[in-house]
Amino acid sequence: ERAIARHEVREIEQRHTADGPRQEVALDEDDDVVIIYNRVPKTASTSFTNIAYDLCAKNRYHVLHINTTKNNPVMSLQDQVRFVKNVTSWKEMKPGFYHGHVSYLDFAKFGVKKKPIYINVIRDPIERLVSYYYFLRFGDDYRPGLRRRKQGDKKTFDECVAAGGSDCAPEKLWLQIPFFCGHSSECWNVGSRWALEQAKYNLINEYFLVGVTEELEDFIMLLEAALPRFFRGATELYRTGKKSHLRKTTEKKLPTKETIAKLQQSEIWKMENEFYEFALEQFQFVRAHAVREKDGELYILAQNFFYEKIYPKSN
Repeated sequence: ERAIARHEVREIEQRHTADGPRQEVALDEDDDVVIIYNRVPKTASTSFTNIAYDLCAKNRYHVLHINTTKNNPVMSLQDQVRFVKNVTSWKEMKPGFYHGHVSYLDFAKFGVKKKPIYINVIRDPIERLVSYYYFLRFGDDYRPGLRRRKQGDKKTFDECVAAGGSDCAPEKLWLQIPFFCGHSSECWNVGSRWALEQAKYNLINEYFLVGVTEELEDFIMLLEAALPRFFRGATELYRTGKKSHLRKTTEKKLPTKETIAKLQQSEIWKMENEFYEFALEQFQFVRAHAVREKDGELYILAQNFFYEKIYPKSN
């Protein structure tokens, strides 16, 4: 009789569970992770993101593209709330890798318990602008048939700078600083010293790792060593894969020394370049403490710390 009673109790409990609210399923610590790659345009961001897409099934995580209207990097206040709620509570998409052209968003302002891991890549500011200039006119080899906004304009970057054109003006260099600075109005005031300092602060304190386009392989190597849950196999894929992930702007002509010198006279270039040099120095500092070179190859260092003098002694 007791056995029958226990069986009936279990049946009632199971029915109540099925009919009642869904039970919250706790995620494993390794799965409760979100990476946000708020990618700056024309910094090899598509190349890097495609590696994440290639690895997501094998390494068991989700990749999601943040598609904002007209690629606006600044979200409305209500969208900021929605985005933070999605990223932190959407358990079905964890572990998750989010990427998109959005400026840095401070999750702590919204009272979340666990913030995402931010990563990014930046590029020499003039090289980035030149690449973007030709991309708007000729596209790239990733989607060669897509019509670009400035298609048909045959003016070279040198000719644009000589003529004082708007598409190549120094103000167009102001992009990497505001992307790291964030959603404050001052971040988008071109030439703001406060924005530069805030971008530096965020890079050091809020970003897990920031690489540079010119040393993308080393950036990938460090991510694989530090975050294997997401990037296991990324270095080998980058080195020996079919390179289907690589994307190159077509019809790009390198600017002359005179053009570069003219842009470098601008205070805006000096600030963007200061930020780039700051990021490069930080990346090289991290790399120097994580790898060693042997026979022209870089190798990740093994664990270099251990625990001792552990008390009280266990029996």
